[in-house]
Amino acid sequence: MAGMNNGGLRGGNGRRGYRPMAEINVTPFVDVMLVLLIVFMVTAPLLTVGVPVDLPRTEAQNISEQDEPLVVSVTETGVIFVQESEVEMANLVPLLIAITDANPEAQIFIRGDRALLYGRIMEVMGAINAAGFQRVSLVAELPQEPAS
Repeated sequence: MAGMNNGGLRGGNGRRGYRPMAEINVTPFVDVMLVLLIVFMVTAPLLTVGVPVDLPRTEAQNISEQDEPLVVSVTETGVIFVQESEVEMANLVPLLIAITDANPEAQIFIRGDRALLYGRIMEVMGAINAAGFQRVSLVAELPQEPAS
């Protein structure tokens, strides 16, 4: 019977000095996170609305908003886009109501080309306002600082 317990060298369960490793190797995790960070940094500027509109410049402050706004763009030729889809004026309000689930608090941004007549932008803004949307804003660019 003396041979069954080997002097406690094995620890009683038959393992030879095995101890579980208490450290986690985070290098692969950090590598993946850095790759994802780079991918998001590169793609984030590309996620803006793709309708080319030459916005007017203004001195007003930026609006910081928590919710993702709905963007209505009016090009130089007067064509209306909701996000990136072309829409006829007659279908604009029903489409906005369907997208926002008739929420009058939905934030809607109107982007109008600077060469566009003021009346066309007001026509679009008036139709959206008449539909009951209360948070309608015009989008403009901040002026560029002169290089010194």
